[in-house]
Amino acid sequence: MPWMLHESFIRRCLELAERGRHLVGNGAMVGAALVREDRIVVEGFFDGRGPHAECVVLEKFDQKIRSTDVLYVTLEPCVPHPSKKTPGCAPRIIESGIKHVVIGMLDPDTRVSGRGAALLREAGLHVDVGVLRQECEWLNRGFVSVRTKGRPWITLKRAQTPDGRIANDDGSPLKITSPEQDAWSHTFLRATHDAILVGVQTIISDDPSLNTRFDQKKRPFLGLRVVVDPHDRVPKTAKVLTDEYRDRTLVVRDASWDALWQQLLDRGVTSVLVEGGQRTWDAFRRAGYYDEDVILCRARPSPGGGG
Repeated sequence: MPWMLHESFIRRCLELAERGRHLVGNGAMVGAALVREDRIVVEGFFDGRGPHAECVVLEKFDQKIRSTDVLYVTLEPCVPHPSKKTPGCAPRIIESGIKHVVIGMLDPDTRVSGRGAALLREAGLHVDVGVLRQECEWLNRGFVSVRTKGRPWITLKRAQTPDGRIANDDGSPLKITSPEQDAWSHTFLRATHDAILVGVQTIISDDPSLNTRFDQKKRPFLGLRVVVDPHDRVPKTAKVLTDEYRDRTLVVRDASWDALWQQLLDRGVTSVLVEGGQRTWDAFRRAGYYDEDVILCRARPSPGGGG
Protein backbone atom coordinates (compact mmCIF):
# COMPACT_ATOMS: atom_id res chain seq x y z
CA MET A 1 0.00 0.00 0.00
CA PRO A 2 1.42 3.47 -0.87
CA TRP A 3 2.92 5.36 2.07
CA MET A 4 0.62 8.33 1.38
CA LEU A 5 -2.39 6.11 2.04
CA HIS A 6 -0.81 5.02 5.32
CA GLU A 7 -0.47 8.69 6.25
CA SER A 8 -4.09 9.47 5.42
CA PHE A 9 -5.36 6.66 7.65
CA ILE A 10 -3.03 7.55 10.53
CA ARG A 11 -4.17 11.15 10.18
CA ARG A 12 -7.75 9.97 10.67
CA CYS A 13 -6.60 7.98 13.70
CA LEU A 14 -5.09 11.17 15.13
CA GLU A 15 -8.47 12.88 14.79
CA LEU A 16 -10.04 9.99 16.66
CA ALA A 17 -7.35 10.07 19.35
CA GLU A 18 -8.07 13.76 20.00
CA ARG A 19 -11.52 12.75 21.26
CA GLY A 20 -9.83 11.28 24.31
CA ARG A 21 -8.37 14.60 25.45
CA HIS A 22 -9.03 15.24 29.16
CA LEU A 23 -10.38 11.69 29.48
CA VAL A 24 -7.27 9.51 29.59
CA GLY A 25 -5.53 10.87 32.69
CA ASN A 26 -1.81 10.10 32.57
CA GLY A 27 -2.34 7.72 29.66
CA ALA A 28 -2.02 8.40 25.95
CA MET A 29 -4.68 9.58 23.53
CA VAL A 30 -4.91 6.81 20.93
CA GLY A 31 -6.97 6.30 17.80
CA ALA A 32 -7.24 3.20 15.63
CA ALA A 33 -8.94 2.07 12.43
CA LEU A 34 -9.37 -1.16 10.46
CA VAL A 35 -8.97 -0.69 6.71
CA ARG A 36 -10.28 -3.05 4.06
CA GLU A 37 -9.69 -2.41 0.35
CA ASP A 38 -8.43 1.11 1.06
CA ARG A 39 -11.50 2.04 3.07
CA ILE A 40 -12.01 2.38 6.82
CA VAL A 41 -14.61 -0.17 7.91
CA VAL A 42 -14.47 0.42 11.67
CA GLU A 43 -12.69 2.91 13.93
CA GLY A 44 -12.32 3.75 17.59
CA PHE A 45 -10.39 5.62 20.27
CA PHE A 46 -9.35 5.22 23.90
CA ASP A 47 -11.79 7.01 26.23
CA GLY A 48 -9.86 6.42 29.44
CA ARG A 49 -12.30 3.84 30.79
CA GLY A 50 -12.85 1.03 28.31
CA PRO A 51 -10.47 -1.05 26.18
CA HIS A 52 -7.55 0.48 24.31
CA ALA A 53 -8.29 1.90 20.85
CA GLU A 54 -7.13 -1.10 18.82
CA CYS A 55 -9.16 -3.47 20.98
CA VAL A 56 -12.19 -1.20 20.63
CA VAL A 57 -11.87 -1.61 16.86
CA LEU A 58 -11.52 -5.38 17.01
CA GLU A 59 -14.47 -5.72 19.39
CA LYS A 60 -16.68 -3.56 17.16
CA PHE A 61 -15.79 -5.48 13.99
CA ASP A 62 -18.32 -8.29 13.49
CA GLN A 63 -16.90 -9.90 10.35
CA LYS A 64 -14.10 -12.34 9.67
CA ILE A 65 -10.67 -10.77 9.34
CA ARG A 66 -9.16 -11.04 5.87
CA SER A 67 -5.45 -11.43 5.21
CA THR A 68 -5.44 -8.11 3.34
CA ASP A 69 -7.02 -6.10 6.16
CA VAL A 70 -4.76 -3.48 7.77
CA LEU A 71 -4.97 -2.20 11.33
CA TYR A 72 -3.84 1.39 11.92
CA VAL A 73 -3.04 2.75 15.36
CA THR A 74 -1.33 5.95 16.49
CA LEU A 75 0.59 4.34 19.38
CA GLU A 76 2.42 1.02 19.61
CA PRO A 77 0.13 -1.71 21.01
CA CYS A 78 0.88 -2.68 24.60
CA VAL A 79 2.20 -6.04 25.79
CA PRO A 80 1.33 -8.19 28.82
CA HIS A 81 2.73 -6.78 32.06
CA PRO A 82 2.78 -8.40 35.54
CA SER A 83 1.30 -5.28 37.18
CA LYS A 84 -1.76 -5.29 34.93
CA LYS A 85 -4.60 -7.78 34.69
CA THR A 86 -5.19 -7.24 30.95
CA PRO A 87 -3.33 -9.51 28.49
CA GLY A 88 -2.13 -6.60 26.36
CA CYS A 89 -3.26 -5.39 22.94
CA ALA A 90 -0.48 -6.96 20.89
CA PRO A 91 -1.56 -10.55 21.74
CA ARG A 92 -5.18 -9.59 21.03
CA ILE A 93 -4.19 -8.35 17.56
CA ILE A 94 -2.29 -11.57 16.86
CA GLU A 95 -5.28 -13.67 17.92
CA SER A 96 -7.60 -11.68 15.66
CA GLY A 97 -5.86 -12.83 12.51
CA ILE A 98 -4.66 -9.38 11.44
CA LYS A 99 -1.55 -9.69 9.26
CA HIS A 100 -0.57 -6.05 8.75
CA VAL A 101 -0.31 -3.31 11.39
CA VAL A 102 0.69 0.32 10.80
CA ILE A 103 1.88 2.20 13.90
CA GLY A 104 2.35 5.94 14.23
CA MET A 105 4.87 5.99 17.09
CA LEU A 106 6.57 3.65 19.50
CA ASP A 107 5.49 3.81 23.13
CA PRO A 108 8.03 5.74 25.29
CA ASP A 109 6.90 3.75 28.36
CA THR A 110 9.78 1.45 29.28
CA ARG A 111 7.27 -1.34 29.93
CA VAL A 112 6.52 -1.37 26.19
CA SER A 113 9.16 0.63 24.28
CA GLY A 114 9.39 -1.48 21.12
CA ARG A 115 8.27 -4.74 22.67
CA GLY A 116 4.77 -4.48 21.22
CA ALA A 117 6.02 -4.10 17.66
CA ALA A 118 8.57 -6.87 18.20
CA LEU A 119 5.90 -9.25 19.50
CA LEU A 120 3.78 -8.64 16.41
CA ARG A 121 6.73 -9.27 14.08
CA GLU A 122 7.71 -12.43 15.93
CA ALA A 123 4.20 -13.71 15.27
CA GLY A 124 4.69 -13.17 11.55
CA LEU A 125 2.80 -9.90 11.12
CA HIS A 126 4.02 -7.19 8.78
CA VAL A 127 4.55 -4.06 10.89
CA ASP A 128 5.20 -0.51 9.66
CA VAL A 129 6.34 1.95 12.34
CA GLY A 130 6.78 5.72 12.21
CA VAL A 131 3.97 6.88 9.94
CA LEU A 132 3.39 10.56 10.88
CA ARG A 133 5.57 9.91 13.90
CA GLN A 134 6.15 13.59 14.70
CA GLU A 135 2.44 14.36 14.57
CA CYS A 136 1.70 11.41 16.85
CA GLU A 137 4.38 12.46 19.32
CA TRP A 138 3.15 16.06 19.28
CA LEU A 139 -0.43 15.04 20.04
CA ASN A 140 0.81 13.05 23.04
CA ARG A 141 3.66 15.36 24.04
CA GLY A 142 2.38 15.42 27.61
CA PHE A 143 2.31 11.63 27.83
CA VAL A 144 5.81 11.46 26.32
CA SER A 145 7.12 14.09 28.74
CA VAL A 146 5.76 12.27 31.79
CA ARG A 147 7.24 8.96 30.63
CA THR A 148 10.66 10.40 29.71
CA LYS A 149 11.10 13.37 32.09
CA GLY A 150 8.84 12.53 35.00
CA ARG A 151 6.95 15.82 34.66
CA PRO A 152 4.24 17.34 32.45
CA TRP A 153 4.95 19.16 29.20
CA ILE A 154 5.28 22.86 30.05
CA THR A 155 4.28 25.70 27.73
CA LEU A 156 5.09 29.25 28.85
CA LYS A 157 2.67 31.78 27.39
CA ARG A 158 2.77 35.51 27.85
CA ALA A 159 1.30 38.61 26.24
CA GLN A 160 3.43 41.74 26.06
CA THR A 161 3.73 45.03 24.23
CA PRO A 162 6.56 45.53 21.71
CA ASP A 163 8.56 47.28 24.44
CA GLY A 164 8.11 44.35 26.82
CA ARG A 165 5.37 45.66 29.14
CA ILE A 166 2.84 43.23 30.60
CA ALA A 167 0.92 45.75 32.77
CA ASN A 168 0.37 49.48 33.09
CA ASP A 169 3.01 51.57 34.82
CA ASP A 170 0.98 51.60 38.04
CA GLY A 171 0.68 47.81 37.97
CA SER A 172 -2.94 47.74 36.87
CA PRO A 173 -4.04 45.25 34.18
CA LEU A 174 -3.23 46.04 30.58
CA LYS A 175 -5.31 44.35 27.89
CA ILE A 176 -2.70 43.42 25.28
CA THR A 177 -4.15 40.71 23.06
CA SER A 178 -6.72 41.23 20.32
CA PRO A 179 -9.98 39.26 20.09
CA GLU A 180 -8.39 37.17 17.33
CA GLN A 181 -5.40 36.39 19.53
CA ASP A 182 -7.70 35.49 22.42
CA ALA A 183 -9.61 33.07 20.19
CA TRP A 184 -6.37 31.48 18.96
CA SER A 185 -4.98 31.21 22.48
CA HIS A 186 -8.11 29.61 23.90
CA THR A 187 -8.51 27.23 20.95
CA PHE A 188 -4.93 26.10 20.41
CA LEU A 189 -3.35 26.60 23.82
CA ARG A 190 -5.84 26.50 26.69
CA ALA A 191 -8.06 23.81 25.15
CA THR A 192 -5.11 21.60 24.23
CA HIS A 193 -3.44 21.57 27.66
CA ASP A 194 -4.62 19.65 30.71
CA ALA A 195 -4.06 22.58 33.07
CA ILE A 196 -3.68 26.37 33.09
CA LEU A 197 -1.30 27.64 35.78
CA VAL A 198 -0.79 31.12 37.21
CA GLY A 199 0.81 32.65 40.26
CA VAL A 200 -1.36 34.08 43.01
CA GLN A 201 -0.54 37.68 42.08
CA THR A 202 -2.26 37.18 38.72
CA ILE A 203 -5.42 36.17 40.58
CA ILE A 204 -5.15 39.19 42.89
CA SER A 205 -4.47 41.66 40.07
CA ASP A 206 -6.66 40.36 37.23
CA ASP A 207 -9.18 37.92 38.76
CA PRO A 208 -9.12 35.84 35.53
CA SER A 209 -11.57 33.08 34.66
CA LEU A 210 -8.86 30.80 33.18
CA ASN A 211 -11.33 28.87 31.03
CA THR A 212 -11.83 28.31 27.29
CA ARG A 213 -14.79 30.58 26.63
CA PHE A 214 -13.28 31.86 23.36
CA ASP A 215 -12.55 28.39 22.00
CA GLN A 216 -13.57 28.50 18.35
CA LYS A 217 -14.45 24.80 18.42
CA LYS A 218 -16.99 25.40 21.22
CA ARG A 219 -15.64 22.61 23.39
CA PRO A 220 -16.64 22.53 27.07
CA PHE A 221 -13.96 23.52 29.55
CA LEU A 222 -12.54 20.32 31.01
CA GLY A 223 -9.11 21.43 32.19
CA LEU A 224 -7.66 22.10 35.64
CA ARG A 225 -6.91 25.61 36.89
CA VAL A 226 -3.80 25.77 39.05
CA VAL A 227 -2.85 28.66 41.32
CA VAL A 228 0.56 28.67 43.00
CA ASP A 229 -0.13 30.32 46.37
CA PRO A 230 2.39 29.32 49.09
CA HIS A 231 1.23 32.05 51.53
CA ASP A 232 -2.57 31.65 51.25
CA ARG A 233 -3.24 34.94 49.49
CA VAL A 234 -5.98 33.91 47.03
CA PRO A 235 -9.07 36.09 47.65
CA LYS A 236 -12.05 33.99 48.72
CA THR A 237 -14.16 35.87 46.16
CA ALA A 238 -11.85 35.05 43.20
CA LYS A 239 -13.61 33.67 40.13
CA VAL A 240 -11.51 30.50 40.17
CA LEU A 241 -12.94 29.73 43.64
CA THR A 242 -16.54 30.76 43.07
CA ASP A 243 -17.59 30.15 39.45
CA GLU A 244 -19.14 27.02 37.92
CA TYR A 245 -15.69 25.48 37.43
CA ARG A 246 -14.54 25.94 41.02
CA ASP A 247 -14.20 22.18 41.49
CA ARG A 248 -11.54 22.28 38.77
CA THR A 249 -9.29 24.69 40.68
CA LEU A 250 -6.18 23.46 42.48
CA VAL A 251 -4.43 25.84 44.87
CA VAL A 252 -0.85 24.69 45.39
CA ARG A 253 0.60 25.59 48.80
CA ASP A 254 3.84 23.61 48.59
CA ALA A 255 6.05 25.46 46.10
CA SER A 256 8.61 22.67 45.62
CA TRP A 257 8.85 21.30 42.09
CA ASP A 258 8.53 17.65 43.11
CA ALA A 259 5.37 18.42 45.09
CA LEU A 260 3.92 20.35 42.16
CA TRP A 261 4.59 17.53 39.69
CA GLN A 262 3.09 14.97 42.03
CA GLN A 263 -0.09 16.96 42.61
CA LEU A 264 -0.53 17.46 38.88
CA LEU A 265 0.17 13.85 37.94
CA ASP A 266 -2.20 12.64 40.67
CA ARG A 267 -4.92 14.56 38.83
CA GLY A 268 -4.04 13.19 35.41
CA VAL A 269 -2.31 16.35 34.20
CA THR A 270 0.39 15.75 31.60
CA SER A 271 0.53 19.21 29.98
CA VAL A 272 0.50 22.65 31.59
CA LEU A 273 0.03 26.10 30.09
CA VAL A 274 1.81 28.60 32.35
CA GLU A 275 0.19 32.02 31.89
CA GLY A 276 2.08 34.09 34.44
CA GLY A 277 2.82 36.47 35.96
CA GLN A 278 6.42 37.56 35.75
CA ARG A 279 7.70 35.82 38.90
CA THR A 280 6.02 32.58 37.84
CA TRP A 281 7.49 32.72 34.31
CA ASP A 282 10.93 33.49 35.73
CA ALA A 283 10.74 30.59 38.20
CA PHE A 284 10.01 28.07 35.45
CA ARG A 285 12.71 29.54 33.21
CA ARG A 286 15.38 29.57 35.90
CA ALA A 287 14.64 25.94 36.74
CA GLY A 288 14.69 24.96 33.07
CA TYR A 289 11.20 23.51 33.35
CA TYR A 290 9.65 24.50 30.05
CA ASP A 291 9.38 22.92 26.63
CA GLU A 292 7.66 25.61 24.58
CA ASP A 293 7.62 29.42 24.74
CA VAL A 294 4.72 31.41 23.24
CA ILE A 295 4.70 35.24 23.20
CA LEU A 296 1.67 37.19 21.97
CA CYS A 297 2.29 40.82 21.04
CA ARG A 298 0.02 43.66 19.95
CA ALA A 299 1.14 47.13 18.88
CA ARG A 300 -1.57 49.20 20.57
CA PRO A 301 -3.03 47.47 23.63
CA SER A 302 -6.01 48.89 25.51
CA PRO A 303 -6.51 49.34 29.28
CA GLY A 304 -8.07 46.57 31.30
CA GLY A 305 -7.28 42.93 31.98
CA GLY A 306 -9.11 39.62 32.07
CA GLY A 307 -8.30 36.07 31.19
